[in-house]
Amino acid sequence: MFFFDINYLLMVLLPGLLISGGASLLVKSAFNKYSQVGSIKGYTGAQAAQILLDRAGIRDVQVVPTRGILSDHYNPASKQLALSESVYASRSVAAIGVACHEAGHAIQHANHYVPLHLRSALVPMAGIGSSIGYTVMFVGAMMQFTPVVMVGALLFAAVLLFQIVTLPVEFDATARAKRLVVEAGIVYPEERVGIDRVLNAAALTYVAAVIGTLLTLLYFLMRSGLLGRRN
Repeated sequence: MFFFDINYLLMVLLPGLLISGGASLLVKSAFNKYSQVGSIKGYTGAQAAQILLDRAGIRDVQVVPTRGILSDHYNPASKQLALSESVYASRSVAAIGVACHEAGHAIQHANHYVPLHLRSALVPMAGIGSSIGYTVMFVGAMMQFTPVVMVGALLFAAVLLFQIVTLPVEFDATARAKRLVVEAGIVYPEERVGIDRVLNAAALTYVAAVIGTLLTLLYFLMRSGLLGRRN
């Protein structure tokens, strides 16, 4: 029966849980470790982000606190750089790294970084694919009706495309943060070790998301005979 398909367990569920769970644990471990390491110059996450914005000549982006754990983000529409409570007022190396990463997104926006604008354009389509794509594929597979699976796969592929485009956006913001945090004099070069580990771990979560979505899509395509031979 489809409900108890061992292939789904082995191909999608277990690998997805291991990869995403492992990436999440790495982020939490790195952040928790370096959130206990104070920066020598003593800048807060909010101050660090503001320094990079000022240095880039960006005057219309507001750095604001937001609720949640590691809920930090930059909103291009409102031009708000929101930092979580554990980052905004913290003087730790981890907080500075996260804050400068988000400032990197604001700099991307100001510099018209193409992948960032492409990702923003894909948000509506990815939202639709995320909300109904999986369900449509599942129903189509249950009915053994290939056209329905194809529709669901196309919708779900929009999610995969969004996640793939997100990779260069996040990697670039991370690279900017690593470079600028020292160039701007926010931390000393030797403090970058902690920042690198936190941001590298965070980057892996985006890679994990792509792998998880890809495995799910491939499973349904193979299950329905659209890819490879049907069992």
